[in-house]
This record gives sequence, C-alpha cells and structure tokens, in this order.
Amino acid sequence: MSLSEFRIFVLTVLIAAVGAAAARLLAMPAPYLIGPATAVTIAGFAGLTLRIAQPVRNATFIIVGLSMGTGLTPEVFVAARTWPLSFLMVPVAVVVLLYSATWTLQRFFGYDRATALLAASPGHLSFVLSLASETRSDLLAVGVIQSVRVLALTITVPLIVDILGLVSVAPPPAAVMHPLALAGSFAAAAALGYLFMRLKVPAALLLGGMIAAGSTHLTGLVSGDLPSWIMTPTYVLLGALIGSRFSGASFRAMRAAFVAGGVVTVVVVALAAAIAASVCYVTAVPLDAALIAFAPGGLETMAAMAVMLHAQPTYVGAHHVLRLVILSVLMPFALRRDITRR
Repeated sequence: MSLSEFRIFVLTVLIAAVGAAAARLLAMPAPYLIGPATAVTIAGFAGLTLRIAQPVRNATFIIVGLSMGTGLTPEVFVAARTWPLSFLMVPVAVVVLLYSATWTLQRFFGYDRATALLAASPGHLSFVLSLASETRSDLLAVGVIQSVRVLALTITVPLIVDILGLVSVAPPPAAVMHPLALAGSFAAAAALGYLFMRLKVPAALLLGGMIAAGSTHLTGLVSGDLPSWIMTPTYVLLGALIGSRFSGASFRAMRAAFVAGGVVTVVVVALAAAIAASVCYVTAVPLDAALIAFAPGGLETMAAMAVMLHAQPTYVGAHHVLRLVILSVLMPFALRRDITRR
C-alpha cells in the first residue's frame, strides 16, 4: 500500500468511526453498520476519495465468516429441519425480485433490457459487473443502482426489524475464543477462502471463515465467540466499504440512476418482506431472521447484520449463499441473447 493509499484508508476509517459513534449515540439498531455506511456515503458525495484497502476488505469478510461459524452447534441442526421449506422459496424469491425490478426499470426509467436485468439482479455485484462488461449495457447505471440497493438495505433492514419490535433477545455472553484458537481459525479460513476464490466459488472468503470456525465448533475442538474488540471494528469497516462505493461521485451526474435505484429498492423490499412473512407463517423461523435472509442485500452485510441482531446467522447465511448460486446460473441464461449479440 502506497503512502497516498494509506492516507485514503485512514481517512475512510476515521469518517466511518465518527459515523459509528454518532449512530451509537442516537441509539440506532446495528449502529456499527448504519453509521459508517451513511457517513462515508455523505463524505463521498462531498467529493472525498475514500476506499478500504483490499487486504483489509478480505480480512473483514473472513472475520464475518468466522463469526457465523461460531454459531454452528448441534442445536442449529435441530432447527434446520424446518429450513428445506424455506430453501424452496429462495429460487422463487430470486425470480420474482429479478423480473419485477427489471420491469420497473424498463417501464418507468427507460433502460434497455440488458441494463435493467443487470441492475435488477438481487445481489452478486462483482459477478454482475463482469457480465455487464460482455454486453452493451450502461455499466455506470448498473453499478449505481446495485450500490444504492445495498446501501439502502443496510440502513433500512435493521430499522424495520427494530420498529416492528422483532429484534431477538441477545443470548447470554459466551466465552471468548482462545487467542491461539482464533489465530489458527483465521489462518485456516484464509487458506480455505483463497482456495475457494481460485475455484470461483461465490462469497469465497466468507464461506472459508464459516467452514473453518463451524467445523471446529461443531466437533467441540474449539469453543467460544469472537471477541468484541475484533467484531466491532469489522462491522465499522464493512459499513465503510458499502459507503465507499460512492466515493468522489457526483450526485448530479448520476441522479437518474440513483433515483431508479431507490425506487427499485422499495419494490424489492416490499416483495421480499411479503415472501419472508409467508415463510415465517409456514415454518417456525422467526420473522427477523426471514426478513434478513430474503432481503436482497450483500451476503457479507446481511450475515454481519444477522450476527449483530441475533437473528439466526447460520440460517441467514445459508439462504444468501443459495441465492448467489442461483444467480450464478440464472443471470448468464437470462442475458444469453445480449451477451452473444456483442
């Protein structure tokens, strides 16, 4: 990392920390995600260049995965007996959200089919942008609309859960992982994550962390949660990462795409909430967990949110991973005419 890049990173972290402190003082739900995401977004629109260094970003994803894996216990497998019905709704939700948002973007904002499909994809941003490069779509509009959706969901989902009184009661504080076990788990998670990256597995680093911690906790080899002095900065960095997508951007230049992203977010949130409510009615899954599981936000963000709000992180993570797998198959098929046309 060069000196200039280091300065940018430090400035980003400082702004994120101020945002987190402000959100905490305002007693907002998930303050360490909402505050940094909001503060860094505002600073980005003000013209500042803000960015989270790639190694730090990768470490953040690994830690979120580890935090999910620590919750993998035999009791989770008992609860998972009701999950198959919920899993069956994931492909339904993906198709409904994708084509409803696509229709909205084409009908009311005049985007061409390829741009609308890519911008409407409920997640998998890096994969979507790689597909966009193979079409004649509006790459800027796709990036802005996708980023608006992720930012809006990061801010609104915890607020919705809080307003509806759905925040689960925090379990009794668990013991903290031994430092050596934590270091070993992180090393194993990093190795698995980079192996998955080479194999082009979606959410590779997060899955590496989840498997590394989950396997040792399930067997009883390791016990305990990640310490708060690691998790709190991780949430702040994740929030900053979301907000940094608008770094140096001109709101005037991308106002149309920003508005389109806001409208599409309202549409998909309403549909996702209806699907989550139906899943909650049919299964024994709490509504807060179902809402986060079916919200089309970023996997790492939704997983971290589930941990913060004590909303069955393993259930949430499993659903979002399945959503990414479905999108990996569905999006190239939906865009087959547009990709071959170029």
